[in-house]
Amino acid sequence: MSTFPVQVPPLKIQGIKTKAVPFIRDSVKWNGSGCWIEPFVGSAVVPLNLKPERALLSDANPHFIRFYQAIQKRTLTGSTVRAFLEREGTQLLHNGQEHYYRIRERFNETHDSHDFLFLNRSCFNGLVSFNKKGRFNTPFCRKQELFRQAYITKICNQVERAFDCMMGKSWDFVCVDWTDVISKAQAGDFVYCDPPYAGRYTDYFNSWDEEDAKQLEDRLKNLPCQFLYSMWSENKYRKNERLHEAFSNYEVRTFSHFYHLGSTEKLRNSMTEALVLG
Repeated sequence: MSTFPVQVPPLKIQGIKTKAVPFIRDSVKWNGSGCWIEPFVGSAVVPLNLKPERALLSDANPHFIRFYQAIQKRTLTGSTVRAFLEREGTQLLHNGQEHYYRIRERFNETHDSHDFLFLNRSCFNGLVSFNKKGRFNTPFCRKQELFRQAYITKICNQVERAFDCMMGKSWDFVCVDWTDVISKAQAGDFVYCDPPYAGRYTDYFNSWDEEDAKQLEDRLKNLPCQFLYSMWSENKYRKNERLHEAFSNYEVRTFSHFYHLGSTEKLRNSMTEALVLG
């Protein structure tokens, strides 16, 4: 596996592929002439590292999309983030969870991307969780001194590097159904799919079950272009037999790493990831 500096995105979410980026990059055999298409862009860690010239990036969670659109438009910058986190971090230091829940309530009313970043970095274990009404519901991490200057600087740098990755490129961030995004693929494009794992993140923003996974598998097999499909292969409890059966005629590469984000200890353990090359 090749080594290169990995661009860490400003947002942290469960299932993030930061450690797998070199593995993913080595698995992409594409000349870059078409459009990079991601129906489940999440933290955007993959496009921020592969840096395609053209990209169609979507997610069911509108807050991820709104966040990166704000970076593109420069309504959210390293400077605005620094001022915001210094101000709200001071309030958090003095008022603790009371201030966290005040910000959470405000975000659920206004959907401001600065509030979202604050919550993402101060919620319990970095867990991005929403209830059935679409309201952010992750509790406070109980670390009142979280936003020290060094930590704020780190986040600001990540925001600016994300903008640098997008600058001068044609990247469209959209919030539409994954089926609409994948249907736009043409010859010469490349589709990378990293969907929620069925039964693992039911509160990520909307549900994703075995039937959804089966539909996605079928659509991938009929694409007019190359694809990479990221899915779990096995953990200490069981193996994803259905995945290997569904793609028995495809090359499947695996990579093991440890998940540090999750609502319970059971979801924070070693996982062998699979990449299906199509």
